[in-house]
Parts: sequence; structure tokens; C-alpha cells
Amino acid sequence: MKAARYYGKEDIRIEQIAEPELRPGTVKIAPAFNGICGSDLHLFHNGPMGRPTADTPHPLSGETLPVVLGHEFSGVIEAIGGGVEGLRVGDSVVVEPLMVDGTCPACKVGKYNLCEQMGFIGIAGGGGGLSEHIVVEQRWVHPVGDLPLDQAALIEPLAVAVHAVRHARAREGQVAVVGGAGPIGLLVAAALKAKGVTTIVSEVSGTRRAMALSSGVADAVVDPTSEDLAAVVAEHTGGAGAELAFDAAGVGAVVHQLLQVLGAGGRLEVVAIHTTPVELNLTGQLIMGDHEIGGSIGYASNHPEAIELARSGKVNLAPFITSRIVVDDIVTQGFERLISNKDSEVKILVSMR
Repeated sequence: MKAARYYGKEDIRIEQIAEPELRPGTVKIAPAFNGICGSDLHLFHNGPMGRPTADTPHPLSGETLPVVLGHEFSGVIEAIGGGVEGLRVGDSVVVEPLMVDGTCPACKVGKYNLCEQMGFIGIAGGGGGLSEHIVVEQRWVHPVGDLPLDQAALIEPLAVAVHAVRHARAREGQVAVVGGAGPIGLLVAAALKAKGVTTIVSEVSGTRRAMALSSGVADAVVDPTSEDLAAVVAEHTGGAGAELAFDAAGVGAVVHQLLQVLGAGGRLEVVAIHTTPVELNLTGQLIMGDHEIGGSIGYASNHPEAIELARSGKVNLAPFITSRIVVDDIVTQGFERLISNKDSEVKILVSMR
């Protein structure tokens, strides 16, 4: 079968490989659409993130590089292994692309997104969405009903946003500020709006601010380089400050801006990955405001809620699909384009043909 395989930094090859074999407790899926995300970009431009490497296998998959790419994908069930219940051939599905050991302390309490040996299908082995067929354990397969398969490919990043919003204990009637309107920031804003939260998006890119408004996920947008974010927040909160803020930018200056606009007892939820440390004045920025700072990573049991939000129309994923390409063009029209045109692209979807 045809697949896109990752060999290392700036080395992705479209190859013919053996089809995966159906096993008891698994389903065989024909991937339909696969999104390219920040993790994929990091792999391509910077090289492997830990294991696997060409020499060291991932402890759960047992695979070394090369591996099949693709972890944000939708597809259709082609075959069902023995012992699988509740799924049928022809079902439209998405895959929660995780590998977990099930035995570490985090897994035992249901926080499997914090598994000590965490791996991702499509990054650490186990096949991937950039292939003609993949076999996945039933527990990771979620039916999406009549949700269009292109939109379904965004369920994985939406689940990240849903997890962050739930982790921050967001509730109807609050005011939240989202720093950064990349894919995750936009989806966090969408999940907040679905809960009835007034949402202010702070973003330096005019194109991304326009997307936040046109998609309906923001009640207000701010360019923090030329506008007074604190004044806008004060206007929407009667001067009280925001109850919640979400860092979806991964930039220290954004963290400081968000802490500044929090009201008494407000909470900052950090969703973005920071590659450099952020220095904080704990007394002035945290203690004196009775503030909370939380961190949110991935998802654990959040896919069903994400699917329901999309199917019900509370979250419209269609506006965030900005380009569609075929796998043969993934380097030039996918990875390179996301770097050169990052402000105009939200989600590029890749199909096998």
C-alpha cells in the first residue's frame, strides 16, 4: 500500500509498504483526510522528538524510524477483528491516536494523556493516517456519524481544546481571553463559545484575527501590538478583568499580557508548548491577584464531547480547513507552505489520492 514515511529531519518519502494485518480487538480503517499539525512540522524541520530514532525504538510500538506519519485523521472502517462490538464496516470514524502502557500511575487513574511511556500513532509507530490502510485497537476508534470526513479530521485538535477548556473549569457567563489564534487557539475559542463564554482573542496576525471573527469564535479581537488589551477586557467585564485566559501562543510576552488582564482569582491555562522558560514575578503576578496557573496537555476521554460539539453544530469546523492537498505534494504544499504562509493557513488536509 502507499504511505508517507518519516525518516528524519526534512526526509519524508512516499513509498509502497506492506498492508497491516487485522488482529482480534482491532479494526482496519481506510484513512480519508489527515491534518498537518505543529508536531508534524517540528518533526520535519527539527528532527525526531525523543523516541523513536533510527537506532532506538519507541518502548510501546517497538518501531524505529522510518514510521508512517499522520495522527490527525478520519476514515472509514474496512474490516472488523474478532471480539469488536459497537462498530460496523462502513462507519465513519476518527482515531484517538495514542499509545499508552495502561500500568503507570497516571493511566491507572484515567489520566492516560500523562502516561509515562506515551506515544502517538503516526509519530511513534503503529501506522498512521498518511497511508491507504491502518489497523487500530478498538478503544481508540470513535464513530462520528454523519459528520463530514473532512471536518472529522479536525476532531483530534478539537479534543485538545475541549480538554483545556474542561481543565480550566470554564462555565457559561464567564469572560475568557485567548492569546494566539493559530489552530489550537481558534479551537479553544470555539469550545469556549460553545459553553456560552464571552471570548476575546488576542493575536498579532491580521489574517488570523479576521479568521477568529469570520468563524464566529470570538466576540472581540485585539492586536496587542497596537491596541490596549487590558482596556478591551475591562470594557467587556465592567472593569473586573477576565475570569479565564488561555495561552495558545507559547510566547513569554503573551503569558505576561494574559496574567495582567485576569481579574481577582482568575486562572491562566497554558495550552501551548513553550520551548524556552518564562520568568514570572510570583508575588506580583500570581499571589497578589489570588490567581491560578494550570497546564493542559492532549486529551483523555475528550473525543466523545468534541464529536458531539461538531455534530450538533455548536462548533463549526469547516472554516478552519484552509487547504486540501494530496500526499504526493505533502512537502512542498504542506510542510513548506505552513512555514512560508503560516498566517494564512489554519489546517491543511492531506488525502492519499
